[in-house]
Amino acid sequence: MSALNGFRVLELAEGVAGEYCGKLLADFGAEVIKIEAPDGSPTRRLGPFADGEPGPERSGLFAYLNTNKRSATLDLGNANGVATLQRLLDRVDAVIDDHAPGWLTSAGLDPLQVGTTHPALVLCAISPHGQDAPEERRHATDLTVFHASGWGFHTPTGADPARPPLNGAGRFLPSYEAGLDAALCIVAALFEREQSARGRVIDIAMQQVLASRADYVLAQMVAGDMEASTSRTAFDLAGPAGIFRCADGYAYIWMSAPAHWDALRTLLGDPAWMQTFPERWLERACTPERVAECRKHLAAWLATQHKAQVAAEAQALGLTLVPVNDAEDLLASPQQAFRRYFVEVWHPVLGRMPYPGVPYRMSATPPRIDRAAPVLGAHTQDVLAGGDAA
Repeated sequence: MSALNGFRVLELAEGVAGEYCGKLLADFGAEVIKIEAPDGSPTRRLGPFADGEPGPERSGLFAYLNTNKRSATLDLGNANGVATLQRLLDRVDAVIDDHAPGWLTSAGLDPLQVGTTHPALVLCAISPHGQDAPEERRHATDLTVFHASGWGFHTPTGADPARPPLNGAGRFLPSYEAGLDAALCIVAALFEREQSARGRVIDIAMQQVLASRADYVLAQMVAGDMEASTSRTAFDLAGPAGIFRCADGYAYIWMSAPAHWDALRTLLGDPAWMQTFPERWLERACTPERVAECRKHLAAWLATQHKAQVAAEAQALGLTLVPVNDAEDLLASPQQAFRRYFVEVWHPVLGRMPYPGVPYRMSATPPRIDRAAPVLGAHTQDVLAGGDAA
């Protein structure tokens, strides 16, 4: 038995944020019913695609985001569809949405009235800047949310302040983070409902979610220890940390303590250039000039090394150096195999394929992936008839 067995969730979401939220709940055992337009969720049309061939059942993104769910098609653009949705709302514990503010009201589910019309329902609405955002901020992409949160300004460490900020970290980082917070809030609201018998409306603003992850930068600003300025380097931690090219890819190194420097000297064989640096310079004399000098020599040396081998040797010495893995590296990783992270799941179109599993373990109520993402509309008849999950 999984932790959320017995809860039923209606997923109206059509984006990564809402679908990831639904996936988390479904993997923990909730029955998640995904409502799709007759032509399917937009994520079905986003790649990568199996064998490079687009199709509603061939999207790797959709396949990942929608494990363990049921799919029912419903046209919410007409009165019959909206009326059917109202009947479904009486049979579910929670609703997930990630459309722009105002869409829920047009679908007959006004967040301001849901406490009266469906008093036990937990409604979670995810949007770029919150349900009360002004009109000009109601539509945004993950990239614009990323930069609105401040993340693009102060990353990566060691960035040249003369260069523009990052384009973004992955395609959907804000969406995944917002989906995670949404799932947490839904579970908290369902737990509280056991005492109050009342549902709750949850308003997730993606920009604020990502801003809350700005760790030491935001904390130091709030504490008055760091002045917000146009200098991006003001937000960088000291030291020659960063990503460096290797002979077969890239590696990331982090150094902030004398023990790291000592380990690096051993790893490199204590070359002459390292002997010119003062002891404990990372703590007491970490000047921009020394950081640049260290990075120059590190870059030249790492360019001749293989990322996995040098990472293993460095870690054995206590130095934080890791390979920058690509998808093939992760699939072949002995650590992932040891943790049994990837699981094989059968899909009626894609066949049997390895899927990313769940990144955590629970002793008595383990989350798990039992079913692949549903074929479009596969459960429409059962859902509309009120049937339970098979």
